[in-house]
Amino acid sequence: MSKSPTPMEIISLRESAQLTQTEAATLVCSALRTWQHWEGGTRKMHPGLWELFQIKANQIIDIKFI
Repeated sequence: MSKSPTPMEIISLRESAQLTQTEAATLVCSALRTWQHWEGGTRKMHPGLWELFQIKANQIIDIKFI
């Protein structure tokens, strides 16, 4: 079973994909403020959204760094 990511895991993956917070939030159909709460640690990201973000961010990383 998946677990919620830590704020540092979220930030690290977003930065690795060279995404702004707005772009990252858009990828998972979230509001910017919600994304900021996840990165700030005041709310936990749902494991399913984390999995979705990992898939999409890694696709972006693969495309950017080929």
